[in-house]
Amino acid sequence: MKICILSDSHDRGQEMATAVSEARDEGAELVIHCGDIIGGNTLRASLKLGLPIHAVHGNNLGDPVAIAKLACHSDGLLQYHGQDAELKLGHRRIFLTHFPHIGHGMACCGDYDLVCCGHSHETEIRQQRNIKGGITWLVNPGTVAGLGAPLATWILGDLATMHFEIRVLATNSNV
Repeated sequence: MKICILSDSHDRGQEMATAVSEARDEGAELVIHCGDIIGGNTLRASLKLGLPIHAVHGNNLGDPVAIAKLACHSDGLLQYHGQDAELKLGHRRIFLTHFPHIGHGMACCGDYDLVCCGHSHETEIRQQRNIKGGITWLVNPGTVAGLGAPLATWILGDLATMHFEIRVLATNSNV
């Protein structure tokens, strides 16, 4: 199963939709958003593309009530989990959070195959040794909005092979 991992859209709905569209064209079946969406309108164009979206809060909440209402009326396409989320996708255990320090801690616990975080606007893909003697993938897609970063980025992940690639947004606006 291929997935689109993005974060920190900061009310830039068109940039988010562009990333989701690019990911869908490459076979992604689902979107993970690691927080700082800001408002419900940010999600509307992406929801029209038909891929399920799992999202968590960030530190810039914006209008979580509007996002929750949008989720309630999305026929299951949008799952708005709150502060963090545990998912089981493609036989993988996944943890979502906005904050890298929480992501690092959850990767170290060894309960997950993949931990996704955001917040720093810096891309990162790495294997983290965990206390169970294994490794957990820890990924941060940077910012799909391109704010405070050299480029607008997202990650295409393959849960079957646990392969992750940083992608630069094709229409990189770098606001």
